[in-house]
Amino acid sequence: MTPESVLQLDRYKGWMERFPSTTEHLILNEHVSTVHNVSCHKIQTHLNMIHPDIFPPLKTYKSKESRADLSVPNVRAECLLKFQLRPALEWQRLVDAIPSYNTEDFVKEAAEVPNFLENVEKCRDICSKHPEVVFLGTGSAVPMKIRNVSGTLVNISPGRSVLLDCGEGTFGQLCRQYGDDVDQVLSRISTVFISHLHADHHTGLIKLLRQRQRALVRQHVIGDIMSWLGQYHDHCEEILGLFNLIPNMFLCPGAEAPKEKTQAFIQFQTCTVRHCKNAFACSFDHQSGWKLAFSGDTMPCNAFVHIGKNATFLIHEATLEDGLEEAAVEKRHSTTSQAIGMGMKMNADFIMLNHFSQRYTKIPIFSKDFTDRVGVSFDHMRVRFTDFKVLPKLIPALKSLFAEELEEMEERRERRELKSLRSSGSGEPIWSGSDTSEAERGAKREHEAAAASMDAKRLKLS
Repeated sequence: MTPESVLQLDRYKGWMERFPSTTEHLILNEHVSTVHNVSCHKIQTHLNMIHPDIFPPLKTYKSKESRADLSVPNVRAECLLKFQLRPALEWQRLVDAIPSYNTEDFVKEAAEVPNFLENVEKCRDICSKHPEVVFLGTGSAVPMKIRNVSGTLVNISPGRSVLLDCGEGTFGQLCRQYGDDVDQVLSRISTVFISHLHADHHTGLIKLLRQRQRALVRQHVIGDIMSWLGQYHDHCEEILGLFNLIPNMFLCPGAEAPKEKTQAFIQFQTCTVRHCKNAFACSFDHQSGWKLAFSGDTMPCNAFVHIGKNATFLIHEATLEDGLEEAAVEKRHSTTSQAIGMGMKMNADFIMLNHFSQRYTKIPIFSKDFTDRVGVSFDHMRVRFTDFKVLPKLIPALKSLFAEELEEMEERRERRELKSLRSSGSGEPIWSGSDTSEAERGAKREHEAAAASMDAKRLKLS
């Protein structure tokens, strides 16, 4: 696990040559470029068929650093490479086990989904370029194959960007999004906003700072993260010279202006929100007239409504589905309808739901409150403000593509509601109305049959 720059040192080569000539050295570093997360590429290919601008194809990133010339036996690591100890010592490249990455197969698979291509044709459109919002992580808590943890890149202009949260794996997501152009993208990020100190919102920051060091003099980091960065600086490697820190409290309404300015062409504001200690949301107004508001993690919060008033684009967490309000209060998050309600109070032009629980792996459950002002975010989704009329039209195609997943989630919700009914009150569910679901009617029949059986037993005993 040695960087190529270290492998090229004569001192390190001499150390490797001290091993017996029969020793093979396995090299695992940034030159490993095997596509391993096929699910990520597959989903993006399917989404790209819906709208190629909003869901651009993923790219591959290869290190520009030349490989070290080594005189010792060595093997370059790759995905699913295996070393066999018995019966014979040998390397095995499991051809059948290596994930197959064939875009044509992915397209063919999606084309066979009922009604998918028909719905795709209804939502084609063309977009202008800036401002542009790129979703790098739209899940919560832990990274998953389909949704990484929090990270949203806002490209304000061709030369300036703001990063909203920087969860684990954000740099890898940038590499998949931009490929060999990732260094140019890194150099354009002038400000990083960290909403709070839960790990899924900041543990990708050090990697990002280090990767940007090649192309950046200094950058602004907005957040209350100095203690963590200071410990890393003291005990691991020196990083405090790579950025200027602006505490979130300095940007709250009425606070004293910070000495460091973020950008002359945006007015950045923060406010505390209802999640954990020192949790913040933010909004910024651009000199050209548009405004973006970002919730971070929060329950419905009036302070955020205030700083996000009349936002052009609201990115709001919708961690849980409707019906899980008690769980949302316990975990201090928002449900889908609560997030939409916040956007309505703000009078936001468009509301993008984000930060979904990983129980909604591919797509969340749609709320009855969805309107033509509401959209759903996906990893590697690229949105411009001219897309607002297009985004709601994508929903029929998304529902077709993920019909099986939506059906499974609806069934789980019905079972959960049925269980709740059985455990409430006298323990006997109330059945009424013509809209009773098939699951409820089946449960009713089971309940009646059980009651009849109990009556029969009582007669026998008497």
